[in-house]
Amino acid sequence: MMIRRLHLHDFRCFSEVAFQPQPGFNLITGENGSGKTTLLEALHLLAHGRSFRGRVRDGLIRSGQADLQVFTEWTLPDGGLRRIGLRHAGSRWEARMDGATVTQLSALCQAVAVVSFEPGSHALVDGSSEVRRRYLDWGMFHVEHAFMPLWRRYARALKQRNALLRSGGAATQLDAWEVELSNSGEALTHLRETHVTQLANALGPLVQRLLPAANGLALDLAPGWRRKELALRDALLLGRDRDQGLGYTSVGPHRADLRIQLSGLPGRECLSRGQAKQLALALLLAQAGQIAQERGTWPLLQLDDLGSELDSRHQACLAEVLQETGAQILVTGTSPPPGLLGGQGNIAMFHVEHGVLRQQA
Repeated sequence: MMIRRLHLHDFRCFSEVAFQPQPGFNLITGENGSGKTTLLEALHLLAHGRSFRGRVRDGLIRSGQADLQVFTEWTLPDGGLRRIGLRHAGSRWEARMDGATVTQLSALCQAVAVVSFEPGSHALVDGSSEVRRRYLDWGMFHVEHAFMPLWRRYARALKQRNALLRSGGAATQLDAWEVELSNSGEALTHLRETHVTQLANALGPLVQRLLPAANGLALDLAPGWRRKELALRDALLLGRDRDQGLGYTSVGPHRADLRIQLSGLPGRECLSRGQAKQLALALLLAQAGQIAQERGTWPLLQLDDLGSELDSRHQACLAEVLQETGAQILVTGTSPPPGLLGGQGNIAMFHVEHGVLRQQA
């Protein structure tokens, strides 16, 4: 996708701002707190239903205002034009897409594909399993059409079983919901395993270039229960007494994790912060490549404060990889990152100061 225009109203420090990024590289500079990251944050909100810096009510709406508004316009590979507008008040939202009212936020997320690398992205490697599940599921949401109905079935059955566990529901009721939980959970896990295999194939070459010290990588799915020994239905039945004591379901795909093994480096828990960021970047670019293959166009790539995240040598290596994608890329920094942008051709330069965004010659 190619963003043509972004307009924000009462979003963080901006009362009003219009941004017209160009194809290829776009560099946005400004002092800390000037609002450069806010531009990336707004597009991430449309694509993920959340900010990468917190919930909507945690400071996204400009102080003293009731809501924020985001509007964006982008072109499709065939030259078509699409538009989305979102008004968000923290607890409620309204949206329109191509002039029609949107009733589900997932419709916005499906239409707008944005992959963001930001200072907290290392959590994809060294953070909790929830971060990696969210990463996997967002990628599947864009490339596997059967994923969302299955995920909703599983989430509904999980909610019902947990409610019965807490209320002391009858065994017959638990039996019924465990059948649904098992059927949807086994199918969901099969989709995830296939997706992880495809992701590993895309990730291997990227790791060789962005983190060569890894000397090879293996990626697999920890499904959330002892799948090689038990069907999910049996695991739920065996764990029922324990789960009744806990008040929640302790096994299943909602406990899954993405396992990452590096041949030439210690486990992901022992990686340096810089290595974790390089691996996280490779994971995100591999996911972006899968989306590009499915949709016929690269998602928007956003790299926040990259000059402080990677040294100049790794920036230069990344620049080569990014240049090959042909994607539209937004990069922010307090100053131009020399290793990343020094060898690029046409770069659109923007500067933010005192709530005003200007394009530079």
